[in-house]
Amino acid sequence: MILERLEYVLHVEASADAVWRFFSNPHNLPRITPPWLDLRIVSPAPERIYPGLILEYRVRPARGLQVAWVTEITHVREGELFVDEQRFGPYRFWHHQHLFRATGRSVEVRDVVHYLLPGGFLGRPFLRRWVGRQLEAIFAYRQEAVRRLLREESRGGGQVPLVAPNRGRPGRGDGPRRVM
Repeated sequence: MILERLEYVLHVEASADAVWRFFSNPHNLPRITPPWLDLRIVSPAPERIYPGLILEYRVRPARGLQVAWVTEITHVREGELFVDEQRFGPYRFWHHQHLFRATGRSVEVRDVVHYLLPGGFLGRPFLRRWVGRQLEAIFAYRQEAVRRLLREESRGGGQVPLVAPNRGRPGRGDGPRRVM
């Protein structure tokens, strides 16, 4: 068994409180997920995460393929971190740490993802390339969307706007910084 590990770092110019409020609200996940994935939360979701929270999603990783995905929020340390783990879905294993650290006038948002692909030794090499490209595009889009939405929040007096995110492909921007 070989776990894949990805690490992405984003620096957001916003208060630590605003960044935590944004990320700890599950309703923001579809807003920072690329539209081509058509991610939808299909279970009831509260305004704030808590340990033991089960969330059920539907996502389209490829044209014509809809996948159910169930995650559990297993750890929450207010303002510092939370962890989501797949209970059912497209991966054999998924463990995603969301880490937050104030760095002066900005906040470092670090995502550390460990995952195991399905497909056995024959299918895994193909899936590794395809999933790797998908995750790069997802995190690039996410970084762009987070910056834009938190910038709009700071202009709007602290309320995260309820407008749909840009429905285009991720821009070239600075993209995710992948740390290996």
